[in-house]
Amino acid sequence: MIGLHNATSYQRLMEFSRAAFTFNVKYLVLTKIGGTAAQSGVPDLSKIAFKSGKSFIVLPDLKDAIELLKPDYVYLVSSSAGEELRVEEIDAYKNVLIVFSGIESGFTKIEQSLGKVVKLPGLEADPGPVASLGALMYCVMSKNLMEKNKSSQ
Repeated sequence: MIGLHNATSYQRLMEFSRAAFTFNVKYLVLTKIGGTAAQSGVPDLSKIAFKSGKSFIVLPDLKDAIELLKPDYVYLVSSSAGEELRVEEIDAYKNVLIVFSGIESGFTKIEQSLGKVVKLPGLEADPGPVASLGALMYCVMSKNLMEKNKSSQ
């Protein structure tokens, strides 16, 4: 599952969601959506999701998503984290929620206590949630492709 938390920008919500749908993310979880993202973005996203056969859920807060979806593990992606996310860890758990922050300031201390705060490997600065999602999905897809090639040999 991929999540976007605390987005207020219509543009950011739409770009992130389109990227998630392009990578065939199974579950898109949107939490604490406000401003134009909530007013115009969620209705527009509903139309796009319906037309493309995709689905998403909007919840009031990250804590609500964790309580409802019951992930085995929660990763909060932040460029200021000390530890890097290892792609192998994602597959170690059956039900993982990876959350990106929709605002520049990232996650609050309370939100950070809800999961493991990690940064993407090799990134020194924060490229934003859309580029981060793309980088993560590329790593996951590359890893899966390499494993598939090894098993077919």
